[in-house]
Formats: sequence, structure tokens, C-alpha cells
Amino acid sequence: MTVKLPKNYRPSEKEEYMCERHLEYFKQKLEEWQRNLLRNMARAMTDLQETDMQEADINDRATKEIEQAMAMQSRDRDRKLIEKINAALDRIKDGTYGYCLETGEPIGLGRLEARPTATLCIDAQERRERRERTQAPKE
Repeated sequence: MTVKLPKNYRPSEKEEYMCERHLEYFKQKLEEWQRNLLRNMARAMTDLQETDMQEADINDRATKEIEQAMAMQSRDRDRKLIEKINAALDRIKDGTYGYCLETGEPIGLGRLEARPTATLCIDAQERRERRERTQAPKE
């Protein structure tokens, strides 16, 4: 489904929702995001491997350990985001991208532009968040 997009193309409400151009635009956007995440993860792993933990000063060593823990958390977040990107790319392939998994309604171009991995329309997302707030365990 490779469609040639004009330079600086942005999906428009004037076009049919999730037409080939829309799908190609979001596919390219997701793939670029994924490439950047993978590149950053590889760089972070190299940095972690090159970190010398043989600091003489206990404070310096503690600082490096905290930095490593933070880098590992960031890497884990990136890994989870890549999983969401892969799921979105799968939805593009199977024709369900851009439609709410709960209601089947269009998610909307603006929401997808802001969050290309979105799986719920704004109404379904708000309902889910309300449920989560009311069902949250009391401390």
C-alpha cells in the first residue's frame, strides 16, 4: 500500500477518513518514531555498557547507579512504546487503524496526530479514565 505523499502532507478532514493517504502518513510517522526509539535505545545500551562502576568515591558510585536505574526505566518505557507502535502498524495492515477498539467509531485525525498509537476515541478514553478513578483502591 505504498502511496506517494506530497512533501509536508498532513491528513485532512476533507479527505475520506483513513483513506490510503491517511494510512500511509500514519505508517510513515509510526515507523520514523520507532526508528528513533530503537536508535536511542541502542545508544543508551552502549552508554550503559561503557559506564565504569569502579568509582572510588561512594557518592559518585551512588550517582552512577541512580543514573543507570533511570536509564533502564527509560529503556523499559521505550520498549513498551515500541510494542504499541507495532500494534498500531498491525492495525494499519488489517484495516482497523484509526477506529476505536471499544466503539468502532473514528478516533479522529487530531487525536491520532497527537497520539498515533491511540486505540480509543476520546469519549471511550474518558469513560475508561472515569472507571479507573472510581475503581482505584483506597489507601
